[in-house]
Amino acid sequence: MKTATMPALRVQPELRQAAEEMLRPGETLSAFVEDSLRRNVELRRAQQEFIARGLASRDAAKKSGVYFSAGEVLQELDEILAGTRKKARK
Repeated sequence: MKTATMPALRVQPELRQAAEEMLRPGETLSAFVEDSLRRNVELRRAQQEFIARGLASRDAAKKSGVYFSAGEVLQELDEILAGTRKKARK
């Protein structure tokens, strides 16, 4: 697969200097920018999926009429956590 180029990115000199100061040994500014782009794409994809799951859950609750209070959900999560901790100690 061929690679593609990103558009030229114009930034304030202070931002470029700050980015260059954060480079790890042997890391190029291009590699830093590519890594940043990859991480942000993945973050936004995860955010979109999270929102989609939330909306689907809302729609399912509306359709079924079954709702759970925050207290009920937190209690169930506490029970799951306690069970997991108990298993981890064994």
